Amino acid sequence: MSKIVSTPKNLQVIYEDNHLIVINKRAGDLVQGDKTGDAPLSEVVKIYLKEKHNKPGNVYLGVVHRLDRPTTGIVLFAKTSKALPRLNKIFAERKNQKTYWAMVQKTPTPKNGTLVHYLKRNPKQNKSYAHTNEVPESKKGILHYTTLQELDRYTLLEIDLETGRHHQIRSQLSSIGSSIKGDLKYGFNRSNPDASIHLHARKLKLVHPVQKEEMTFVAALPKDPLWDAVKDKS
Repeated sequence: MSKIVSTPKNLQVIYEDNHLIVINKRAGDLVQGDKTGDAPLSEVVKIYLKEKHNKPGNVYLGVVHRLDRPTTGIVLFAKTSKALPRLNKIFAERKNQKTYWAMVQKTPTPKNGTLVHYLKRNPKQNKSYAHTNEVPESKKGILHYTTLQELDRYTLLEIDLETGRHHQIRSQLSSIGSSIKGDLKYGFNRSNPDASIHLHARKLKLVHPVQKEEMTFVAALPKDPLWDAVKDKS
């Protein structure tokens, strides 16, 4: 994976209020720091908030969820200690709705459906394997997919997650022969030049943790010839 680090100047902010900030993550950005030592998106957002609001001292920012490094799209952060535990509860109880778009090499059969697998993670490989039957230390993964558009060589799928497992979408789609474009780890035949994969966290719906209003966030697609060929279906 190429080491791409955002700066506050090119940060794509979808929404911000007193308690939340929603970012459209670029491929290559880490959401939270890891052993690579690369600057994570969480630190970039802190710099952005410190500069924008002239904040003295440390800036509070809570990581609510993550996206895989090569994936793009919506990432939600908490700006207050009041919002963070409430958001954590919303995500833990699955009272939010996450919708992804994926470009795959093979149209699934049927074109619309539900995938149920038992996913087993291999930490050494940083990979999850999808099994049709339960195996030791596996976790049930459920997703629903819809074919939105068939292009010349690829198919655009919309995916709604019922569970949130490690590499769930990548693993489950790969298991039915519909690997995501650029996802070498999960069976696609070549990587994308920028080390991204064509998986985009498109939409997030939830009730605001403080204001109690239902909110929907939509992340614009990355600038890319294949994504550019997509008809806007949001």
